[in-house]
Amino acid sequence: MASLAYAQDVAVDASADADADACASGELENYNLPLRIGSIFIILGTSALGVFGPIALHRINPNSESSARDWILTIGKFFGTGVILATAFVHMLPDAFENFGSDCLSSGWLSYGAFAGIFCMLASFGLQLLELCAISHLNTINKRKVLTARENSAAHFDEISPKNLESDGSMISGTHDGVFQNGGGHVHSAGFLEQDDSYSHIGTFILELGIIMHSVIIGITLATADRDEFVTLLIALVFHQFFEGLALGTRINELKYKSLAKPIIMGCLYILMTPIGISIGVGIHASFNPNSYSNVLSQAILDLLSAGILLYNAYVSLMSLEISHNTKFHEQSLARKTACFLSMYAGAGLMSLIGEWA
Repeated sequence: MASLAYAQDVAVDASADADADACASGELENYNLPLRIGSIFIILGTSALGVFGPIALHRINPNSESSARDWILTIGKFFGTGVILATAFVHMLPDAFENFGSDCLSSGWLSYGAFAGIFCMLASFGLQLLELCAISHLNTINKRKVLTARENSAAHFDEISPKNLESDGSMISGTHDGVFQNGGGHVHSAGFLEQDDSYSHIGTFILELGIIMHSVIIGITLATADRDEFVTLLIALVFHQFFEGLALGTRINELKYKSLAKPIIMGCLYILMTPIGISIGVGIHASFNPNSYSNVLSQAILDLLSAGILLYNAYVSLMSLEISHNTKFHEQSLARKTACFLSMYAGAGLMSLIGEWA
């Protein structure tokens, strides 16, 4: 009996040692620092091409309906929707679920098997509240602008001379155009932010938030990858960043911006995040342990929050508002609808394929 107990103790100790070895920091051999630094500029250029390509094409002739550029931008936009969905489902959620099952986490995290789903769900709930608060704030601002415009219009109306009035006392049509029409007292607010524009702006900002959170993570992952994995991962991330940039760039075009300042700032934020992650990874690679408790947990949570953001944005802002509940889309020809759906499926398929390596 004593020997049996001793054997059990030895088995437990061996299992504990194996778990400790799995969570120990492995030394990166033949790190090749110049290649890691070079990857910063490779990713930077690829990301810039992806995000600024659609923006530049849009600026050439943004109002050319049914032209070749219009078709390219439309296909690119729906291709980007598929990329976003596959990024969440294939690149983020599986890794996060795997990390939440890691033996390197404490027993508390391993005692409940659905933590991954909870964090993704909480991100969606939080995002909805954030979006609602932002839209409510914009609506309040718009109401104040409309009220101010009406007060100014009323003041102008009081100053109008009798020669600008019809015999029945109504304002002559065309007088003070853009303020009153035919004496009806209707205030035009074309210069204000319309409701659809509010949704578009907020949705795009939220989309970028989810993308840049993920970009930092993959940058650190690339910089701390083993030599055998690094080249394969770099090639996969080149395509990953290009397609993800394409998805973001086509959405930035929806903002109806007047100057280039806003798209340039948003584009630069995207292209800089992964290189920043690579720089962080290069700086800490000597002491970095990818299997440490804190790294496994933080990476899992950040991936899940990013996935929740992208999934909410993809289904609510991109697919529902632009396809299911978009009258303009319903009126498109069958050929155009088919092209949109096929490009979306192609984006999801290609991004899923890249998930084999990244």
